[in-house]
Amino acid sequence: MKSSRPYPRATITPKGERAIVAGHPWVYEAEVVSLEESDAPDALPLTNGCLVDVLSRKGAYLGTGLLSESSKIRLRLITRNANDRFDQAFWERKVRWSWEYRKSVMGADVSCCRVVFGEADGFPGLVVDRFNDVLVTQTLTFGMEQLKPVVFPVLAKVLSEDGVALRGIYERNDVATRKLETLDQSCGWFDLGGVSAGGDTTTEICENGVRYQVDFENGQKTGFFLDQKYNRRAVAALASGKRVLDCFTHTGSFALNAAVGGAEFVNAVDVSQLAIDQARANARLNGCEDRMAFTCTNVFDLLPQMEEDRDHSYDFIILDPPAFTKSRKTIGSASRGYKEINYRAMKLLPRGGYLATASCSHFMDTERFRRMLVEAAHDAGVQLKQVEERQQAPDHPILWGVPETDYLKFFIFQVV
Repeated sequence: MKSSRPYPRATITPKGERAIVAGHPWVYEAEVVSLEESDAPDALPLTNGCLVDVLSRKGAYLGTGLLSESSKIRLRLITRNANDRFDQAFWERKVRWSWEYRKSVMGADVSCCRVVFGEADGFPGLVVDRFNDVLVTQTLTFGMEQLKPVVFPVLAKVLSEDGVALRGIYERNDVATRKLETLDQSCGWFDLGGVSAGGDTTTEICENGVRYQVDFENGQKTGFFLDQKYNRRAVAALASGKRVLDCFTHTGSFALNAAVGGAEFVNAVDVSQLAIDQARANARLNGCEDRMAFTCTNVFDLLPQMEEDRDHSYDFIILDPPAFTKSRKTIGSASRGYKEINYRAMKLLPRGGYLATASCSHFMDTERFRRMLVEAAHDAGVQLKQVEERQQAPDHPILWGVPETDYLKFFIFQVV
């Protein structure tokens, strides 16, 4: 590796090298053999969030990444091309690639989609969701936090040039993982240099023909879960004439797709009263409230009570829970939680009824999720006839070699 490059250098272990060569952009703390400043005359200082060249122990260039001094993921690559120059044009090019990809795979649905999906788009730790006239962001790494003054105006510029009239960029940085990067938690409008953003923190979107009011200040994550977009459409296609129980409804997205799809009746259930209130408001927005009920309760209490009451009034049950685990340490208890709700749902459904079930935890991989479903069906004394197996929508791209990007499992079964 030539010493004329101004960036600090990190030499990594053979294990770390193998991961990068296989396509993974992360270098862990334990994989860093040495970290030192360049000896070039124009050497840049070694500081938290800075750009670092990653080298093999033989000195071969492997890529350039952002340094996170306090994280176990010490370096996150943004390029493997030694000829890249990390100026505004570099980041604008990456934004354009991301936006053009969304336009290609989402078509008309680009009005509400994920524009940037972290490492899958080469922006480690950055999430950008578009909700009609607003971009909502989460910045989760120290290096990307330092790059916001460059990246955010470029985002606005690229979309504006494509005819997208943005009201502004709203930051949802109220995320606990920011503490791991020594970053404060906060929310608010990003200053785009004199562009006045509206004070209202709600907007309306239309997905699969269903309208929603999105509260991007108070809603979970960025305000709305976009990754299940086409899975909700698959549910709508099966819902006609059915009585549907939508568990963990959040703002009512699966429930509303079922109702718009012609369901006879839909009960939307969530433990959060705020979520239930938002789901009810969205039902009014779509004129579906006369065929819907909204129940604020814990699904883990509701399903056993329904079984005890021998309540078999639903012939379509949807399970879309939050992630039960965010680490390998708790995968055992998470698997038991997934099995509990799926077992209960299978017991409640009549023969010939339908079950849609999901997991959004990366650690609950597809093989483990399938095994859990087999065990739940065995214990419930039923057999599962698969209708569909699905994943996240393509605006949340799965980058091969980076298993963390392959996180959403979604199955539809007929229970026989």
